[in-house]
Amino acid sequence: MITPMRVFVLIFNARTENEGIHTIREGDRNKILMFESEDDATRFALMLEAQDFPAPTPEPMDAEEIKEFCESAGYEWEIIPENSNLVVTPPELNVEKTDWQEDAQKEDTVEDTFPLNQQPLEEPELSDSELEKMRRKLEGLL
Repeated sequence: MITPMRVFVLIFNARTENEGIHTIREGDRNKILMFESEDDATRFALMLEAQDFPAPTPEPMDAEEIKEFCESAGYEWEIIPENSNLVVTPPELNVEKTDWQEDAQKEDTVEDTFPLNQQPLEEPELSDSELEKMRRKLEGLL
């Protein structure tokens, strides 16, 4: 597959000093999603927002620039083709604390955002089974 020159990535606090790029954690690795379609990136951003995640901005970027960033930061990358049958949805859980947030709000998550020049956070202290048990209790309260 030929990589498109321009892709859309999700940026938090776009065009500020506290800018961060959205990543998804898979095991001990982080992955940046590169959307061929701005509409698909916007849809994914809205799904994040619906999960009470801060609203990211889809930003056009050069695919090669993102790949170089991923290589330097040790991240994975994935191109989400336009009009593909691939349905991309955010994970149900988010990271406890993102590097780009100034306050120390806690959220139970596996989804990450990192400033373009910083390393990822450590894994949460709770196991997946403990998080799942807490999630079920909270859902029961609703």
